[in-house]
Amino acid sequence: MSLIQIKGLKKSFQGNEVIKGLDFKLEKGKCIALLGPNGAGKTTTLRMLSGLMKPTEGSISFSEAKKDGDIRHLIGYLPQFPVFYDWMSGFEFLQYAGKLAGLTSKEAKERSLELLELVGIIDAKNRRIGKYSGGMRQRLGIAQAIINRPQLVMLDEPVSALDPFGRREVLELLERLKKETTILFSTHILNDAEEVCDEIIFVHNGKIVESGTMDDLRERHQQAKIDLIFRRKTEEMESTFRTHSLTKSILVDGNRISVFVTNVESARKEFLRLISEKEWQLDKFEVSSMTLEDVFMKVVGK
Repeated sequence: MSLIQIKGLKKSFQGNEVIKGLDFKLEKGKCIALLGPNGAGKTTTLRMLSGLMKPTEGSISFSEAKKDGDIRHLIGYLPQFPVFYDWMSGFEFLQYAGKLAGLTSKEAKERSLELLELVGIIDAKNRRIGKYSGGMRQRLGIAQAIINRPQLVMLDEPVSALDPFGRREVLELLERLKKETTILFSTHILNDAEEVCDEIIFVHNGKIVESGTMDDLRERHQQAKIDLIFRRKTEEMESTFRTHSLTKSILVDGNRISVFVTNVESARKEFLRLISEKEWQLDKFEVSSMTLEDVFMKVVGK
């Protein structure tokens, strides 16, 4: 069942159209990633869905909105750069947020303790927020976003500013939250989306360029690929693989060359023969399936 439907969504700033007609729907109980590079329009889209910004054109329809259009009881929202009162404890802040969301003092206290336990910072409930690590602050922010038991929680780049440990903490938390609510989060880190999401929406230059489950995306875009990592990459290597008769296309990232081929078995033998003949120093040779990053690079035409 659809929780929200978006049709023809557009947003312009001073005549510059940054969101160019988005159409998609979110199903209940799913975790959906809004993916795209910085500047793709992810934050603007989330701000419109949350009601913090009005669209220039288009419609946003929540299936269970109140008759007056109020959606605040349905959503929770965590901005990319959340602001806290550092002099408050985590427990105090959540109770404050709960009362703002319409909970009674008793309900706010009980719900705050429940969420501090859920997000894993119950032992720091009386510590001032100013003493929290980045990962702890994000956990607290997520707790704040679901204090009112929303049907949809929207998180804007929830892990982009975290170190690897904090990032891992938040991703594990999202896995647990999937059981309780629908999640829509934006990110430019494709591996994170691949790890925790049920569905993916690719946004590029204010447009949706592809969407679906990981299985759907792989089925539509799958190509045989050989990943080569050299100790030292040269222009001759790149030119050789780019112009080879078995090559359909290549992606180059530093010393890594990913070659999409027409026949993987023939390419495996031929490429190994070439590398041996030319005495190129090879650190890794791997036949692999397309990653989310490969799919994204393909659909945006890079």
